[in-house]
Amino acid sequence: MQQVPKQKGNYGIDAPIVVRNLSLMGIGFLMIGVAAFFVFPARLQWLGITMGVVFLLTCLIGTVEALYMVWSSKVGKFRERERLLDLVAPRGDEKVLDIGCGRGLVLNAAARRLTTGKAVGVDIWNKQDQSGNDPEVTRANARIEGVADRVEIISGDARNMPFMDNDFDVVVSSLAIHNIKNSIDRSRALGEIMRVLKPGGRFAILDFQHVGEYAEVFVKLGALDVRVVGPHWLIFPPVRIVTGRKPGEREG
Repeated sequence: MQQVPKQKGNYGIDAPIVVRNLSLMGIGFLMIGVAAFFVFPARLQWLGITMGVVFLLTCLIGTVEALYMVWSSKVGKFRERERLLDLVAPRGDEKVLDIGCGRGLVLNAAARRLTTGKAVGVDIWNKQDQSGNDPEVTRANARIEGVADRVEIISGDARNMPFMDNDFDVVVSSLAIHNIKNSIDRSRALGEIMRVLKPGGRFAILDFQHVGEYAEVFVKLGALDVRVVGPHWLIFPPVRIVTGRKPGEREG
């Protein structure tokens, strides 16, 4: 795995609504837990103590989960994106597609590995999936990271991508495809990956849900060398990666 370089861009918090809700739940359970020690009469003090301990433990669990999610957004996902890119092993001259690129975490890291190639990011820019998700933020991060000349940003849906057949040497995606709620539509997105890949092109999809499903669909679509790597615990919930390649010979 390549050493993770010092980060300069701002890549936000993943699932910010979940982090907010966990934090609010932690505060709520803390208040209820403290109150439980005082609201019961002396003869029921044992019940107040029991309820207080339960609510305080629940507060602790929710707070730890929220902090873990923030840590994974600020530290863990940087390490996982390098693992993801190691699996597709860019040579430097490829055209790479990042599906659900968000603020450019994987996109810019892919661009850093390129010399004459190009990294293309596509997204629908849903701010519920990532805080501050916006194409202008993504472009700003690319400029900050010094890779703007090798990055292109496009708005588009993974289920119907605005690209020609056999257009990319490498396709990656991180924590994006699970946001497609319907299994039929997820299969459509995976079919699009196979469509836009060149013969012999490689793919790697990192996610914490449906990864086994992704692998099965890729096999049905004719992908070769399909395997699931993980789970890895640097991101919460723990993630796995499905990787493989499109049939045919890779050029060069």
